[in-house]
Amino acid sequence: MTELRVVIVDDEQPARSRLRELLEDCRPEMPHVVAGEAANGVEGLEVVASAGADVVLVDIQMPEMSGIEFARHLQLLENPPAVIFVTAHDQYAVEAFEVNAMDYLTKPVRMARLLSSLKKAANAARLARSVLESIDPAPRRYLSVAERGRVTLVSVSDIIYLRAELKYVTARTGAREYLVEESLAQLEQEFGDVFVRIHRNCLVARGSILSFERGAETEGEAGWSVVLNGCDEKLPVSRRQWGQVKAILD
Repeated sequence: MTELRVVIVDDEQPARSRLRELLEDCRPEMPHVVAGEAANGVEGLEVVASAGADVVLVDIQMPEMSGIEFARHLQLLENPPAVIFVTAHDQYAVEAFEVNAMDYLTKPVRMARLLSSLKKAANAARLARSVLESIDPAPRRYLSVAERGRVTLVSVSDIIYLRAELKYVTARTGAREYLVEESLAQLEQEFGDVFVRIHRNCLVARGSILSFERGAETEGEAGWSVVLNGCDEKLPVSRRQWGQVKAILD
C-alpha cells in the first residue's frame, strides 16, 4: 500500500502533537508519512503545495483564516488533497458536515475515528466549493489565484478594485494585478460591505476612494471618475451608479 502523505494544520501546538501521536498509532493499519505541519491556513497552503499532500487534517476554528476558507483555497490546486476537518464542539458545523457527507473529527480525537477517516480519505471525492460556501458563508479574508502550480493569496483588504475582463476578474492591489476566476456578481454579493459597484464591470474598495474628478459626460457615463489611493488609474462611474458612489464621500 502506498504511504499517504499527511499534512496537519492547527494553530495550537499541543493539538498538532496529539494528532501526530494518533497518526503514529494508526500506522500499522494505514501506512503514511507526516509530510508537514502548519500553524495557520496561509502557511498551510504553502506546506501542502510543497509536500504534495494526499490528506490534510485541518482545524476549523483558527485565527486569520478558518479551516473552511483554507479548504476553499485548496480547490484551486490541480490535484487538491482530501480534507478531514477537526472541530471542538460546533454542533451546527457537525450537522452541516453530515448533511453534505464531509468527513470531520471532533476533539478530543480518538484513534479509531481518525483511522476510519484516513481510510475514507484515500478514496475521497473532490470537495465542491459551493458546499464549503454553504457551511461557512462568512466573507473570506483572501482571494486565491492559481499560479505555477501553487495557490497565491491576495488579501481582500489590499485590493483597490475588481474589474471584469472577458472570463476573468482583475484584482488590482498597490503592488500588482491578479487574475481571479470568479464572477464579479459573486464577489459583489460576498464583499458588498467592502466594495461598491461604480460600473457594470467594476467594483472599487470603499476605503480606497479619495475623491471624484469631473470629465466629459457621455452616453451611459456620469462624466465623473473616481480617484483612488494607491492607484494612478481614474475609473469612470456610470450614470446609474453615480448617486450611490457619490454618497460614500458625502
